[in-house]
Amino acid sequence: MTALDDITQAWSTRLATELPGESDNSRQSILVWLLGSNPERFDEAEPTKQKVLTQALEYRYQILRQRYWQVGPDRAYKNLIKRLSSLFLVRSKVRTWIALSRDRRRTVTDVLQEVIQEMLQSDRYLKEQVRWIGECSPRSQIRNLLMLATVEEYCLRPIRNQPLLVYRFVNYLRRSQRGGMTNIPAGEMIRLISEEIGTDEPDSSMSLLDVEAVAKHEMQVDAAEAQVVREQVKTSFTSYLEDALGDTAVAWLELHLQGFSQDVIAQRLDLSTKEAYRLREKIRYHAIRVFTLKEQPDLVLGWLKTSLKEHNLGLVPEQWEAFQANCNPLQKKILVSLKAGQSFDDIAQSTNLKVKQITGEWAQIYMEAQNLRQEANSS
Repeated sequence: MTALDDITQAWSTRLATELPGESDNSRQSILVWLLGSNPERFDEAEPTKQKVLTQALEYRYQILRQRYWQVGPDRAYKNLIKRLSSLFLVRSKVRTWIALSRDRRRTVTDVLQEVIQEMLQSDRYLKEQVRWIGECSPRSQIRNLLMLATVEEYCLRPIRNQPLLVYRFVNYLRRSQRGGMTNIPAGEMIRLISEEIGTDEPDSSMSLLDVEAVAKHEMQVDAAEAQVVREQVKTSFTSYLEDALGDTAVAWLELHLQGFSQDVIAQRLDLSTKEAYRLREKIRYHAIRVFTLKEQPDLVLGWLKTSLKEHNLGLVPEQWEAFQANCNPLQKKILVSLKAGQSFDDIAQSTNLKVKQITGEWAQIYMEAQNLRQEANSS
């Protein structure tokens, strides 16, 4: 049997088990939607990429089950808007634009509805998905639910650590308001003399016609690279967990990444709910305190964009300056030494402290920086 046959059979069995009240046609529609318009890609993909594709099926299925399946059309649409408007980056950008616009009575929901409507009309991928979903099921109700799940999955795709919806909102602003935030009087005319504009460099210029194409290409490359690094982090952490905590911890991680609650995880692993929560805290401790900060700091922090050398622990310049000012002398010494490329052993020797003390202080520094980020994002 091919990889596609195995995946099809596994999902057919799973859908029959988890959706026993649905008809065979409904379950088949979901299966066809999950596999996509090009199911042959499962046979053509390398093992590593094939694993990523399989995880993508699980992710899409969980989105459909949690917010859309067996939900009325109006309620399903409200679930989509509520999910997208809950994203901090999207909400903050939309609110900022509303505050600067002429019509301040508009809400985040109003703007997001317009952005999504425009995406459905102009976005090439979503237009292809509309056509494809039309072939998945003859029932309009099922097609609508599959389309809502598709829109959510597409809008949440990470591009440069930001949801794709953020970039679509920026494109919406470009098209809806000429000249960005400033409207040009209708009575005046603008003539495009050249497709190129000058830059600060005397002998260089930039083509206006290539910017969008370059941006799209960079987004695709960044998304592919982020997915590969994510898989490397997961594989490495899984191996670490197996050695440190055993097979049960690995099984918990797989179920957690699939979006299951602690109650469901406890049932599947034959644990009490209390044991599942205790295991979660153990894994969290090892993930942050040991694996991230001691075992694989370059890999994980580079993926999270929170490394010290390149990203200043993920803090913006103002936050970084304030954070450094609040550090004690030892913490400042550790930050300066690590930025200079010194190891924990070197820092311990120069400060007459044990390596364990230095690594513990470094963990505290990192956690305080992340707490500062979270407080700024939630304010």
